Amino acid sequence: MSLPSSSSSDPSVVSQLLATAHWAALAHGQQRRKSGSQPAYIQHPLHVASLLASPPSSLCPDPPLEILQAAILHDTVEDTDVTEQDLQDRFGPVVTRIVMECSDDKDLSKEARKQAQIDSAPHKSDGAKHVKLADKLSNLTDLMSPEGRPAGWSVKRIQEYFIWAKRVTDRCIDVNPGLGAQLEELYKSATFVHSGKTFKCHPDYE
Repeated sequence: MSLPSSSSSDPSVVSQLLATAHWAALAHGQQRRKSGSQPAYIQHPLHVASLLASPPSSLCPDPPLEILQAAILHDTVEDTDVTEQDLQDRFGPVVTRIVMECSDDKDLSKEARKQAQIDSAPHKSDGAKHVKLADKLSNLTDLMSPEGRPAGWSVKRIQEYFIWAKRVTDRCIDVNPGLGAQLEELYKSATFVHSGKTFKCHPDYE
């Protein structure tokens, strides 16, 4: 993919993060989230990075730059025409490895990809585990609000996502106790409103 590169001579963390966000925004282009308001897709990876950099994340107050960059870029290979080599050339091996660990194999069926996330979660690098936890937390938070969830999702589908997400995060939750505790609280007690009625997000977890 042909995207602009910026000078690597400026060591500023803020400068590098802003350049990464700009690069990811160009990569995601006109993609939109599937929620009713259809916000620009880039809001999701930026939210994932923000969750890692803010309390209660255990990486706060000094999250590694490479993990934040990987969070911003985590969907580029899976959902755009960005390649692994593009990331390698622009961001180097550490960021690229984390992004690739967080990318599903699109040659697999949807169910196989979901099972692969469960199976691979405990074997990922710590960097990838951090991104995976924040990614799931961002998606779960969206599902709890009518404005954030994909249009047409039923109560059953929302709850099935929570059940599956817990199976993924349970296998890597120890890497970030702060986000882990936040996720556990969602699984245990969070609710959502659908068609005027209130439901538990995770129906089977006490």
